[in-house]
Amino acid sequence: MSARYRTAGFKGYAVKFSPFSEQLLAAATSANFGLVGNGQLSVLSTQAGPDGLRPLKQFDSQDGLFDLSWSEVHENQLITASGDGSIKLWDITLNNFPVSKWHEHTREVMSVEWNYTAKSSFVSSSWDGSAKVWDPHVPHSLRTFSEHTGCVYSSSWSPRQSDQFATCGEDKLVKLWSVNEPRGKSLATFGGHMDQVLSLDWNKYAPEQFVTSSVDRTIKIWDIRNPRGQVAMFGPFEFSVRRVKFSPFSPNYIATAGYDMSASVWDVRTGAVVFVHDAHREFVFGVDWSLFHPGTMATCSWDEQVHLFKTPVIK
Repeated sequence: MSARYRTAGFKGYAVKFSPFSEQLLAAATSANFGLVGNGQLSVLSTQAGPDGLRPLKQFDSQDGLFDLSWSEVHENQLITASGDGSIKLWDITLNNFPVSKWHEHTREVMSVEWNYTAKSSFVSSSWDGSAKVWDPHVPHSLRTFSEHTGCVYSSSWSPRQSDQFATCGEDKLVKLWSVNEPRGKSLATFGGHMDQVLSLDWNKYAPEQFVTSSVDRTIKIWDIRNPRGQVAMFGPFEFSVRRVKFSPFSPNYIATAGYDMSASVWDVRTGAVVFVHDAHREFVFGVDWSLFHPGTMATCSWDEQVHLFKTPVIK
């Protein structure tokens, strides 16, 4: 199985499968490599049309889009992270305009993620050095967390502790937070990367563990019970990994996307690459696993392509 869709004029930054429908996929894209210009949110059907993935809806934004996350409570809604510092909530049954908008970040918002445990909140992270927690029914953020020195590239909720999330950033650090910590201080700090930490994701089957990728061209697995050192390290590679994602069906596989213009699947038990998707012709910024079909993956790239494909690694 394979299918494609061209996001004409827009470079891919993030792609996510719907948690409600096996047939829905969305991509966040930016014009002019995200440096200046508009953004576009594309909602696609995995039921391929004559030209590949079938577009269902497109929403234009005044600034580039760098990330997205589907709502965990409303099957037709999703949020996007924008280069103008705003976060927008879209409803795919409506046309043209977002149904809500928040604008507190003072620089580009690089990541958004809905809380898939508590489901009533989402977290954002920004180049302004902060992470913020939001309730979609409240017009302002609930909490702001600002210990990082420099850009915060990614934030991700713990799969077990509904109040906890982790962030990573330009300062080479990963930090663990709780929305219930009264002073807004981090619970733990993980240092070990030699350069900026670009991405992180949690292991759903071993929820004390998370994986990170860095400009130092390594991938590291960490355990929150031991902030002093990583559990495992892969690399250094020839190029940096832009995004990492644990499989939702197995504790043993990680998907990566990066500056080598490919997406790969790694076996964390052996440190070996067991699958490579090398059909893109530019940097691959987005990768995701289907929550319904084991081994089905999607990628998006600066080559203005969204790819859907099946890896035989996970049955």
